[in-house]
Amino acid sequence: MKQHESIFGERPSGRHMVAGQTIEAKSVAGKLLLLIVVLLMCIGVVVVYSSGAGWAQRKFSNPEYFLWRQVFYTFLGVVTVILFSSVDYQIFRKLSKVLFFVSIVLLAGLLFFKFIGVVKGAARWIHLGPFSFQVSDFAKYALIFHFARLITDKKGFIKDLNESYYPLLTLLLTVVALIAFAPNFSTASLVAIIGFTMMFLGGVRLKHLLVTAVPLIPLAGLFAIAQPYRVARLLSFFNGGDEQQLSYQVRQALIGLGNGGLFGLGIGESKQRELFLPLSYNDFVFVIIGEEFGFIGAVAVLVLFSAFFVCGLIIAKNAADGFGRFVALGITITIVLYAFINIAVASHVLPTTGVPLPFISYGGTALLFNSLGVGILVNISRRRKNDGRLPSDPDMRGGFG
Repeated sequence: MKQHESIFGERPSGRHMVAGQTIEAKSVAGKLLLLIVVLLMCIGVVVVYSSGAGWAQRKFSNPEYFLWRQVFYTFLGVVTVILFSSVDYQIFRKLSKVLFFVSIVLLAGLLFFKFIGVVKGAARWIHLGPFSFQVSDFAKYALIFHFARLITDKKGFIKDLNESYYPLLTLLLTVVALIAFAPNFSTASLVAIIGFTMMFLGGVRLKHLLVTAVPLIPLAGLFAIAQPYRVARLLSFFNGGDEQQLSYQVRQALIGLGNGGLFGLGIGESKQRELFLPLSYNDFVFVIIGEEFGFIGAVAVLVLFSAFFVCGLIIAKNAADGFGRFVALGITITIVLYAFINIAVASHVLPTTGVPLPFISYGGTALLFNSLGVGILVNISRRRKNDGRLPSDPDMRGGFG
């Protein structure tokens, strides 16, 4: 019996249908990801201005100081997304070893300058004239690129202890230790989570990870309580049943979230931003969202980051190669993890840490590096399998049009 033909002629094979569905799914995910990021950036501009105007007036005698800087960095962020969505992500595979080495040198250099007294306080930033950037943000992405390369290269023996796990673990712990001694314990902890998650998803034996966690978790706990300010944060969190034992920031954050109710007080009507809540335009920006836009606004932000996570997973699942898959996973996990931690801290679900809300909190370094990550995700979503070039078919490209 003659096989039924489609209205376009030849009956498409299952392989072609799956390939078409894969490209379409990646294209839709890439476009939706762009929309989500633009929405988050727009929210960031509005909320940073609303929450930071009073602080900017007192500190810089200009209520629009934070606004225009945030607009500038947002513009650079959009340019970064567009630029890296057009740059072949395979270049990061070729450069991963160099980028990782540079990140180690920068982290170690900051610690050295701190040791000899050139850098006072936390050794986290490199200042280049009027600009500065946080080295841990660079190191975090360098680690993602290098881990994605190594996990892909070691795919055939990823479960081997000596040939695979120990080299990966050594690299990860080197970065984590350098960041932790800056000191930046919260970022070091998050980088460790990102690295171990990538190893787990890459196929490293779970028992190897668990055996490593047994000594590392107590050591991390000892390191966490080595500084009085971290002990105070932990005590205020675990004594949360007694309102008087809560830290000042946590009390004001909870008051702000409570003030918002269901629909919020309205843009610019926050009561906490002016005198009560420090860093309302940065670490605690989610509180201002909850206060001015209410429960509905807070949930909307959660939905946007959840949708970002789903889009990232779709892009990773349908990536053209293993390196693209693990880069996409690493970037997605990083951005969503930072968002979850920031929101959890603002809601008193986790102890206070200095973690910004991606694309929304005031600041340039994190925004630009996360924009770079989004651009790479979009580039991965535009790549066909078994194709060394970007697709020429406009329906397959998933571009900006």
